[in-house]
Amino acid sequence: MKLYVKQRAFSWFDNYKIFDEDGVAVYTIKGELSWGHCLKMYDMEGKEVCVIRENRDSLLPKFEMYVDGNYIGSINKESDVDKNAYTIDYNGWRVEGDLMETEYRIYNGLGYQIALMSKEVLNQKDTYRIKITNPEDELLILMITVAIDAEK
Repeated sequence: MKLYVKQRAFSWFDNYKIFDEDGVAVYTIKGELSWGHCLKMYDMEGKEVCVIRENRDSLLPKFEMYVDGNYIGSINKESDVDKNAYTIDYNGWRVEGDLMETEYRIYNGLGYQIALMSKEVLNQKDTYRIKITNPEDELLILMITVAIDAEK
């Protein structure tokens, strides 16, 4: 399964859509003005699906993830100069990226790659192409993608 996150490369607000491989919009991301990022994901009927909120109490970037108002985990930037890495406080998941911040791999707690995120900049738009192995992981992988992008 493939999804595409398309947004303006130079925008003051985090408002953009996520598309499936047929080019059909499946989610909308809307940012709220707050101390740190607060991003809400909506399905195309306008129902809030999840919230990604930046925790400003940490020295390194940290985002908390909520579904139906319930905390499900966090994504934490690691202080590693050799690579771009994040720890996910959810079943031992981990994200590793290249130093150019153009490709990220998401691994489950067993060490298997479950998603690949590739970033392209085209026509003043940032586009993440996301390949997801298991459709059941779609929402969490999208939340991770949105958090990593907000951290940049």
